[in-house]
Amino acid sequence: MSTVLDIPYSTASPLLQFDVYTPESAPPRSPVLVFVRGGAWRADDKSAHRDFATTLVAATNCPVLVPNYRLTTDTNDFRHPAHAEDVLAFLVFLSTWPGVPGVLQPAARPWYLMGHSAGAHILTSIFLDASAIYPSLTPPASVVQAVRGIVMTEGIYDIDMCLARFPAYRDWFLAAAFGDRPSYADCATTRLPKRDGSALSWLVVHSKGDTLVDMPQSDAIYTHLCAIYGDATVARKFDQLDVEHDDVMHSPLFIDMVRSFVDRLQS
Repeated sequence: MSTVLDIPYSTASPLLQFDVYTPESAPPRSPVLVFVRGGAWRADDKSAHRDFATTLVAATNCPVLVPNYRLTTDTNDFRHPAHAEDVLAFLVFLSTWPGVPGVLQPAARPWYLMGHSAGAHILTSIFLDASAIYPSLTPPASVVQAVRGIVMTEGIYDIDMCLARFPAYRDWFLAAAFGDRPSYADCATTRLPKRDGSALSWLVVHSKGDTLVDMPQSDAIYTHLCAIYGDATVARKFDQLDVEHDDVMHSPLFIDMVRSFVDRLQS
């Protein structure tokens, strides 16, 4: 396996870089897997997910890309939808990037995206149609058409629902990341329509052992996706995993879920 770290995708911030993990013998047109990490919109870094990325490469024989995006901190006003704007900027960059010479040319391959926790909210904010509320989250056709499927795990999709269950999250991270206001209905991706031209397949995963984000979040987005996409293109895995929120990516069972999802859509 080859690894290339800290590739810049924007000049807006030194943080806007990504890592590439590539198997030694991947077929030229095998899929590209992109992992959008969580961290409550305020923490974590791509470097913390190297073990996950290398395990996923070994399991799927596919290149894995892990981008950073800017974070909300106690000293800035970086708020939604800015985190998702960074991820969209990465995907736009990827659509024209020539790749690592002799190793990877992503524009010629299908893409599969994965989002954990806040990363799941970011991906649904982009690939469901938030354009009427946040025009900056409108991906070009080249990006929409490149993505075949999206895997989401332990996601927060409805902020108001999250606060009803975990009111302490307002002061911990949600008010900083989304603004301190009485309702976050406009940020609920469970209310967004299907994006025109989108032919995605979705896999929604949630662990029974997750004490930080509860199952109704994933149930709500699954129900919504089925309503707008149809049951045939939306799957869920709610009963198999029984690990804590941040342990999902370390579970061999989750790795196998991702591999099986990609294999099924590629067959």
